[in-house]
Amino acid sequence: MDVGCGTGISARLFAGRGLKVIGIEPNADMRARAEAQSQPPGLPEPVYRDGRAEATGLPDACARAVLAAQAFHWFDPEAALREFHRILQPGGWAVLVWNERDEADPFTAAYGAIVRRFPDAKALEAPRGRAGEALLRSLLFQAAEKVCFANEQSLDEKGLLGRAFSVSYAPRDAESIEKFQAELRAVFARFQQAGTALLRYETSVYLARRPL
Repeated sequence: MDVGCGTGISARLFAGRGLKVIGIEPNADMRARAEAQSQPPGLPEPVYRDGRAEATGLPDACARAVLAAQAFHWFDPEAALREFHRILQPGGWAVLVWNERDEADPFTAAYGAIVRRFPDAKALEAPRGRAGEALLRSLLFQAAEKVCFANEQSLDEKGLLGRAFSVSYAPRDAESIEKFQAELRAVFARFQQAGTALLRYETSVYLARRPL
């Protein structure tokens, strides 16, 4: 189960590895965008359903794993973990994943400095780094651990702009959009090599198992 699946990015990735995936998403627009995307021929399609992390509408013990990718910080943590425990089979895994910018890298730091100028950025980004600790503390699960990996994303200028405008706190009025784009293009021009630049991340994965 991919809970809070949004437009289905992670759901499609896991389905592409041959897994049966059900995506749970309360936002009708995002769910429609997910359903509009097709997998390459021969790969299974995710199934998408209306529901919340705290009330998925799924039957008891129906999932071998429950994933929240870049989403758990939006949930009520205790209520969501109770729901994950309910829908997981005994021995099934809860998995929480975030990509956080690694601003030890100069380009990534310059990009982050631009993004953080928007009022909601700090308020929404700061809690993500701590949200997974709820799973580590939960008495409903066992064998909890956090694992971190280095990760990177190679982007051309168009890809960088698309990445920046994909966040919920990106500007929406014309004047702010123009300024945001100009700043991003300037940073890209300063750091790009052969038309691309690397955004560097640390991927944090929180894992815990429902007891047998």
